[in-house]
Order: sequence, then structure tokens, then C-alpha cells
Amino acid sequence: MAVLHNKVSNKELKEKMMTETEPRKTFSFYRYFPIEEPLIFRDELYSYLFQLNVFGRIYIATEGINAQVSVPENRVAHFRDYLNNLPGMNNLRLNPAILDNGKSFWVLKIKVRSKIVADGITDSAFNMQQKGRYVDAKGMNEMLNDPDTIIVDMRNHYEYEVGHFIKARELPSDTFRDQLPMAVDMLKGNEDKNIVMYCTGGIRCEKASAWLLHKGFRHVFHLDGGIIQYARQVEENNMENKFIGKNFVFDNRLGERVSNEIIAHCHQCGKPCDDHVNCANDGCHLLFIQCSECAEKMNHCCSEECKEMLSMPEERRKQLRSGIDKGQHIFNKSKMRLRPRLNILNEKKG
Repeated sequence: MAVLHNKVSNKELKEKMMTETEPRKTFSFYRYFPIEEPLIFRDELYSYLFQLNVFGRIYIATEGINAQVSVPENRVAHFRDYLNNLPGMNNLRLNPAILDNGKSFWVLKIKVRSKIVADGITDSAFNMQQKGRYVDAKGMNEMLNDPDTIIVDMRNHYEYEVGHFIKARELPSDTFRDQLPMAVDMLKGNEDKNIVMYCTGGIRCEKASAWLLHKGFRHVFHLDGGIIQYARQVEENNMENKFIGKNFVFDNRLGERVSNEIIAHCHQCGKPCDDHVNCANDGCHLLFIQCSECAEKMNHCCSEECKEMLSMPEERRKQLRSGIDKGQHIFNKSKMRLRPRLNILNEKKG
């Protein structure tokens, strides 16, 4: 019988991955195309990728596929051939990671969702096939040099904080679904201007470009392959790099350096730093920026409360975090959302 779900603990799998000696490659890919039976598609995909020892996070929906994966180096060709032979996925481009230590994922998770990117769109007239025009690295640089072109970053605020294109406009939000109406409001009055949208690998800005066209904007572009493909093209063609800082990624690495500039700051002491970490207290697990000095001083925690909690016996910590929804927990300066669950933890301590 085919294996369709992981049955080993995350802790064991991560420890096993960290001791692996076989080299791996990290890729991201997506495609918008109709999938009539997402559950069947998901199970068949899981069964094959499990045999290849592929790790990663993949989302399937009726609108397509979105994936970030870690593939054993000696099985990349098999992996690529398999994907390209699936209906609707021929000539699929795999975006290799910019910086890759082979330790990006340690388990395979494939989930069926209503959308591959949660967008909040309920308008039945919206057509994903009517999207903006692609622009490559050369075209992106040319448009960045044009003072009349508007560049829009379609990533979350914490991604923008550590790295972005010169003159890019930020949409300060935690979610893509909030950014779509924000983008329309921000760009009102610029319906006839060139607008270029970008994101990490292309999936969010492609949908955003279609949404802007749907809302009456006429000259909409999106960066082909996102920041990942841009960085590769710039390096391969010895072009000027107009992306400053680090590219945030949603895996164990939490970032890839694209340029040497450090444009963010430690959320605890304020010194230049762009290293995202998760609070070591499992009852918190806040995503925030922390320098090495603060990490040592705070025992890799976001606060004195979490540092104190981390020093408690494990059984006591389990009691305190029992029933707490960790959900999306990200430090956001604009909303001052630092440690929203600590009040609950402190109540339990009392």
C-alpha cells in the first residue's frame, strides 16, 4: 500500500536530515492550471515524491500547485522528468535556491487547499488567465531606472524589512489577502502608468498582476520567477543588482543573501542585523530579528518572560503552553504585535 502521510515525528526527521551526507538541492516552483481532482492529484504526487526521498511543502488546489522542495542531488533529473510529464505541468521551471546548504526541509507535506495563495477574492468574474506581462532581470532594471514606473513589493512586511528593490513600495501587511485591496487603493490615479509587481518566486505577483488588470489598471507587469530568478540572471549575466539586502524564504534557512547591504535592525537592541529567528520558547515561537549578542544574552528568546519560561522543567512548560494557538506569530513594528500570547502564558503561570 502506498505511503500517503508522514508517520515519524518532526524531531526525529529533523535530526536525521541534519546528519545526512547525501547532497540536496532546494527548488521552488508553481503553476496556475486547472486541477479537477486535487485530492487524487495530491495522493499520487505524495506517493511518488516519498519514494524519491523529497522533502518540502506543497499546496494543491483547483487553481494549481505551489511548492518549495528539497531533492537529493542524484534524483533531480527523475524529479524534473516526473513533474514535466504530469498533465498541465510540461516545461515547468524549477527555481533553484540562491544560497543552499541542503538543509531547507526535513519532511514532505502536501496539502489540499481552496487556493494555492490565499487571496480573499470572491469576485466570480476574476480570471487568473488574464494576467500582467512578464519582465525579466534586464527589463526589471530598465523599469527601475524609469522614474515614472511604479514598483510594488507583494510580499509581507517582514520580508520587505530585510530586503527589497530600490524604490519599491511596501504594502505593510502580514497577509496577501490584505495586500490586494491595499494595492488597488494605493495605486488609484495611476491606471495608465507602468506598474511592476514582484515577490519571492513569482506566484503572488502573478496573481496580483491579474487582480490589478481586473480592477482597471492597463500596463501591469510582474517579475518572471521573482527575486530568486532575478538574482540568478543578474549573477549569470554580470548585471547591476538593484535588490538590496536579503531575500526571506519560508524554510529552515529563513533567508538568502542577495546583496551585502544589511538594511534591517535587531528588534531587541537596534543594531544592524537581518537574521530572522524563532523564539526558543515553544509556547511563543515568535518570528523576529535577533543579533548574535542578543541571542546569547536572551538565550535565543524574544523576551525576559520567554527566557524565564525556557528555564522551567519541560513538563511545566508543556502545561503552560497547552491549548495555546501559536498560529501566525510575527513581530510587526507597525502594529507593535510583540508577544501577543504572553498574556495568556502569564495568566496560566498565575
